[in-house]
Amino acid sequence: MVRPAHRRAEGGSPLSTPAQLGYRMPAEWEPHAGTWLSWPRREGISFPGRFDEVTPVFAKIVRALSAGEEVFINVCDATHEAEARTVLSENGAWNDQVTFFHHPTNEPWCRDHGPIFLKNDTGRAVVDWDYNAWGGKYPPFHADNTIPGRIATARGLPVFKPGMVLEGGSIEVNGAGALLTTESCLLNPNRNPDLTREQIEQRLRDNLGMTEIHWLGEGIAGDDTDGHVDDLTRFVAADTVVTVIEPNAADPNHAPLAKNRLRLESMPFKVIELPMPAPIHHEGERLPASYANFFIGNDVVLLPVFNQPTDADAKGILSDSFPDREVAPIDSTALLWGLGSFHCLTQQEPL
Repeated sequence: MVRPAHRRAEGGSPLSTPAQLGYRMPAEWEPHAGTWLSWPRREGISFPGRFDEVTPVFAKIVRALSAGEEVFINVCDATHEAEARTVLSENGAWNDQVTFFHHPTNEPWCRDHGPIFLKNDTGRAVVDWDYNAWGGKYPPFHADNTIPGRIATARGLPVFKPGMVLEGGSIEVNGAGALLTTESCLLNPNRNPDLTREQIEQRLRDNLGMTEIHWLGEGIAGDDTDGHVDDLTRFVAADTVVTVIEPNAADPNHAPLAKNRLRLESMPFKVIELPMPAPIHHEGERLPASYANFFIGNDVVLLPVFNQPTDADAKGILSDSFPDREVAPIDSTALLWGLGSFHCLTQQEPL
């Protein structure tokens, strides 16, 4: 059973917000109880023609993470679970740290459709934001929109429902009250057309325990999420971010990333620059390749790489940023056909 949460009173204000109850969203590097994934479906739309290339990459994710934490995998049913078990077994990734949950999904992007977990001095909770598949771009998405509530039930956690569309990849937090996001995504009318910037900021404060909201501008070329921050700028410590830059003035990423870099100068964070890989295209489409889409596990940092010379530079920068963790480069080229990578696929559950 899900324990009762302090929900919004009908037609009125919240009875108690998570922030008022002392909840906060932890940083990704804080200890995990485990990491959630949603296993892809062959009939899904994310990986047309490349599904069999993608599932072994999922197995590499599971194998790397399960050495240091549990891995919880959403599957649609027993048949879907059996398919996933086979892939994990064939790739040396099946072990007793892996648990399946029969939570049907439409697509595998658990960062965006999964719950955001909170902590306070006495326990944990789930924030169940509304989900509309990045502004209604990819229906159907009803099953994905149910995932936070299903996981909360499975874990016995209270649920807060802010009544606002938000994907997990659109925000980045340092665990100490600061949040980074982008205007191109959160202020896009395809998400919350009836909310002002001030109202959106207040919901982030009330429901995530934030005290500072910092805005970047636009995202990278090829990103169909309208500019998720997890392809741009990531916290690696409470006072430090890494941010991608593109020195080639002819590249469409050069100007927006330079503007974001300039905005960071006015924020109270040390800034470390990450390179961008050379452009990657598939069937004439620019894909959103970015080293910023890494995921921080308990013992490992999953780094997307693309068989380029800049892979080694990105690994070195993140190794310096996380000296207590192994940085595991995993080829993410096949995942890019789904327009995402490791951070997009994962959602951490704190201890």
